[in-house]
Amino acid sequence: MEVEVLKTLFETYNEKRLFHRYITNNHIEPMLKKLGDYIDIEKIGESVLKKPIHGIKIGHGVKKILMWSQMHGNESTTTKAIFDLLNTLLNENKETSHILSTCTIYIIPILNPDGAEAYTRVNANSVDLNRDAQLLSQPESKLLRQVFNEFQPHFCYNLHGQRTIFSAGNSNYPATVSFLSPAQDEKCTITSNRKVAMEIISVMNDTLQELIPNQVGVYDDAFNINCVGDTFQNFNVPTILFEAGHYSNDYEREQTRKYIYISLLKSIDYISKNEIDGSNYLPYLNIPENEKLFFDIIIRNAKLDSKEDLTDIGILYQEILKDDKVEFIPKIENIENLKGFFGHKEIDAKGYKVVNEQNQMLKVASENVFVTINNEIFSLLLK
Repeated sequence: MEVEVLKTLFETYNEKRLFHRYITNNHIEPMLKKLGDYIDIEKIGESVLKKPIHGIKIGHGVKKILMWSQMHGNESTTTKAIFDLLNTLLNENKETSHILSTCTIYIIPILNPDGAEAYTRVNANSVDLNRDAQLLSQPESKLLRQVFNEFQPHFCYNLHGQRTIFSAGNSNYPATVSFLSPAQDEKCTITSNRKVAMEIISVMNDTLQELIPNQVGVYDDAFNINCVGDTFQNFNVPTILFEAGHYSNDYEREQTRKYIYISLLKSIDYISKNEIDGSNYLPYLNIPENEKLFFDIIIRNAKLDSKEDLTDIGILYQEILKDDKVEFIPKIENIENLKGFFGHKEIDAKGYKVVNEQNQMLKVASENVFVTINNEIFSLLLK
């Protein structure tokens, strides 16, 4: 499926009722009700706080793909892309009609509805579900394992979001989309099913390089059997981690959403048309590994005190839920020489003193909406 086709499909079928970062059951359930007239949708269980967890089955082919999103409640970009994908597959068109006859796709759109509503990574018991694959201590973890056992997928898609701090390798390029073929043993052996996942990732990367060159990374594959991806890989099911990251000035993750959608559709199209044996896995090994080289804002060449040398100020946004909307509050993370790091936005203080709104010295861990540089006020808020 060519890039221009994928872009056109996204523009045609993206679900405009889902937007920004706060996505909960309340947002998706009206759409599920409407989609239920055309595909199989069921309540498969409940969260800690008894919120429903939904399962969606689409297609009737022999190749089975299981995907789940918002295992971490505050990682919603992939959920938006899932509904864009569903809209595409449900509208008959020549570009995607073959997928439903060759594949059966089972989707859990929000695995952690309590975390989604509170906009937190963890569930209502403060457990990270992506570290609960062995203990299965939480109802959401047990439910995912139950679906896995009953559906018996040939491929698993573990859908997540990542922070703005990640670069694609040692570079001034943000990791807008990242992937991983998780390890399945302590030695991180490149097994046959890991090769299958790597081959699929390589295909997605080829497409993304036409759209966001140098902005795709992979994660370190250190083995952790407590993680869901490592566990399912250990069960000999090719598993792919998707991470929706930062694109320039896209804190709402609407551009990244498009690239996740394109990745999902490209990969499913590839699965539907090919018998994948992992023989084309080698390009995966050339994708740069993510590093933590970005701040949201860096103020360069700043002076905090007339007696001190120049320094840099690294600022990260805190994501705060307020009145059902995510706000981005700037917080000082580092005050030191940040050579080798990059800012999504950079301000050159040119050796002038930088102070807060009250004309006081800046401190690590403080929140600052405005700073003053040489008597000029600069807003650190998103525009």
